Amino acid sequence: MKLADFPITRKWPARHPDRIQFYSLPTPNGVKVSIALEELGLPYEAHRVSFGSNDQLSTEFLSLNPNNKIPAILDPNGPNGAAFGLWESGAILVYLASKTGKLMPRDDAGRFTTLQWVMWQMGGLGPMFGQLGFFHKFAGKDYEDKRPRDRYVNESKRLLGVLDCELAERTWVAGDEYSIADIAIFPWVRNLVGFYGAGDLVEFGKYANVQRALDAFVARPAVQRGLTVPA
Repeated sequence: MKLADFPITRKWPARHPDRIQFYSLPTPNGVKVSIALEELGLPYEAHRVSFGSNDQLSTEFLSLNPNNKIPAILDPNGPNGAAFGLWESGAILVYLASKTGKLMPRDDAGRFTTLQWVMWQMGGLGPMFGQLGFFHKFAGKDYEDKRPRDRYVNESKRLLGVLDCELAERTWVAGDEYSIADIAIFPWVRNLVGFYGAGDLVEFGKYANVQRALDAFVARPAVQRGLTVPA
């Protein structure tokens, strides 16, 4: 297949068809991929998928991602040289790391440890922080019954505790080398204490190792660039 064979390119035409086409918004899941693209130095073209106009529900977007969520990519130079579409932020991180041979340890033990933490974020940290954000910042804050919020507060604290213990023994989440595990996890930690404003609620000050690693993550130039994509 060629890039032009994908219907999504009709709504978001590729000005640079030789580059990875990136469909997203600067949400925690979205910036995982933009940060990885920046860290890896891969040429890409960003397209904004506006939730305000329900772009994610358009026929063109659904043709690439039937799950109607961002992010998604089209790689004009995918496996076997054919154009290749992919969605789910964790899968995209693994794909980009595999494509370049970077941000992922090459030995089996290191690789599977990294994948373990990526899956931990996808199955635990992200969903829990997202639910806590709803109950704390958005409509959930008006609910008189605080048991749902407190459930997510307690689980978020537990997850932060797990992360803090790991970071007490190593520089980054999966070891001493920066990897896609860090790119998966820290946008969500940043969002929890920043955009959601839930730092006090989860007693974030108790997790000094997480704070140290978060600061190091945000200080990376590629992270700073990726956090604003697409503009």
